[in-house]
Amino acid sequence: MKNLQTPFRYDFVGSFLRPEELKKARTEFEAGKITAEELRAVEDTCILKLVEKQKAAGYHVITDGEFRRATWHLDFMWGFQGVGHSKTETGLPFHGEAAMIDDTYLTGKVSVDRHPFVEHFKFIKALEDENTVAKQTIPAPAQFLEQMIMPFALDNTKKYYENTDELVTDIARGYQKVIADLYEAGCRNIQLDDCSFGMLVDPRACALFGTDEAGLEKIKEQLLEINNLAIEGKPDDLVINTHVCRGNFHSTYASSGAYDSVAKTLFARENVSAYYLEFDDERSGGFESLAEVSGEKKVVLGLITTKSPVLEEKEKVIARIYEAAKYVPLDRLYLSPQCGFASCEIGNKLTEEEQWAKLKLVREIAEEVWGK
Repeated sequence: MKNLQTPFRYDFVGSFLRPEELKKARTEFEAGKITAEELRAVEDTCILKLVEKQKAAGYHVITDGEFRRATWHLDFMWGFQGVGHSKTETGLPFHGEAAMIDDTYLTGKVSVDRHPFVEHFKFIKALEDENTVAKQTIPAPAQFLEQMIMPFALDNTKKYYENTDELVTDIARGYQKVIADLYEAGCRNIQLDDCSFGMLVDPRACALFGTDEAGLEKIKEQLLEINNLAIEGKPDDLVINTHVCRGNFHSTYASSGAYDSVAKTLFARENVSAYYLEFDDERSGGFESLAEVSGEKKVVLGLITTKSPVLEEKEKVIARIYEAAKYVPLDRLYLSPQCGFASCEIGNKLTEEEQWAKLKLVREIAEEVWGK
């Protein structure tokens, strides 16, 4: 196989709308009507069909669509010792709708043995060919930390960690093990999905994190530290990128704000190869913050929205790419949707046909701007 590395000129974040047969199987499994093995068989079949479609659409990256997960982030945390979860009563506040995803919290010290995502990756790795490479998406370490230090979680977390620094160390150590195990399984492309910095840019950030401006700066440093610590010492041929957004649930969002207030931390100092960034509407602000992207890092512009079925106007998207090129050279820019199509099982409000039309548009625009 060719030496394929993410990002690609036309790319995607990772999650896809769940087919009805998969949703049905998940419901039946939770009701005790089918076994875990029967559920896995349905997952396998649906993932095989998905990868065929990804390849047919001409994409060079393949994922399992996150079809084995309920959510983009929590299932990963549940693979660690010391993390518990239960059905939520209140959910998480999104714009106009509560995200009814499991409450997830500490039950002890954080560690990891054999993470189930490694086996998930092996399945998708076997589907690579000379034109495609498998990408593993996992929540960023900062997202894991944020889950345990937000005001709603902090009292419980303090039962097990009086000192946040100790929690940072344990989470980072766990990630280092999972990353090493993924590498051993043949993974060379990892994407860290991160809403924590997306929350920090919101005008309500101080209230959301239960702190003042000085406390917010300390949290920024903690989030940067844990991400860099987790990927420290990674093999040279392992590409680790990050995707930063502001929440993506049933076509709603959690936060708003330009990247400006986190750019000098996130874009200048996080030790990743590329940033997949949300720029699909006015909530994301302008491109000025991209001036802080350091070194030869790449930027994947998320200019096509997954929150709506309406197709963007090609000329307007192309104009925005050239606007961004004022801050990052065009040869270090790439294109993708702003987020996944189904960060949670419920998915966004569009059809599978509309999903693939979006990806067709991404490819057409990229080939027009950068050539085939």
